[in-house]
Amino acid sequence: MELREGEQVLDIGCGTGMNIPLIQERVGAGGVVVGIDRSAEMLAQARKRAARHSWENVILIQADATTMRAADIAAEVTRAGGRARSDVALATYALSLMQPWESAWETMRELTTASARLGVLDMQRPTGISALLTPLARAACRLGGADIEAHPWTAVERDCAEIRAASVRGGHLQMRVGTT
Repeated sequence: MELREGEQVLDIGCGTGMNIPLIQERVGAGGVVVGIDRSAEMLAQARKRAARHSWENVILIQADATTMRAADIAAEVTRAGGRARSDVALATYALSLMQPWESAWETMRELTTASARLGVLDMQRPTGISALLTPLARAACRLGGADIEAHPWTAVERDCAEIRAASVRGGHLQMRVGTT
């Protein structure tokens, strides 16, 4: 995602904040990390993580990105000291959990600047020889509540420019990054 010092990064479906240390390392104290998740329990863990490291530039908002208006989320971000629009937005193993994920994608886009970098990391059925593991991958996704057939990274391919793509674990994990 080529995060830079001082940027504001939006993490849609941030969960317990596992991405926060990696983002924080790159944007530094001058940047802002905005995490959005609908689960109060997950956000409580993310808040503990931020407090443990004394990160004062982390804004965590409880919101459902599929239903809450982007303008309302932006207002909460600005009240908490951030900017209404972020320089970068990412969704890591999150959009395939959201129904409809396309609504969350649109919210993500609306909460970013005109030249933002957007990234999606999510899952699909394994390919090639790894296709033999498809039943296991489907079971794991079903257990976690994810839709293995969602393919949310296709939104990056459709709506962004300068696309970079990567795939690992027999095609099971798909990553796309692009600019708006």
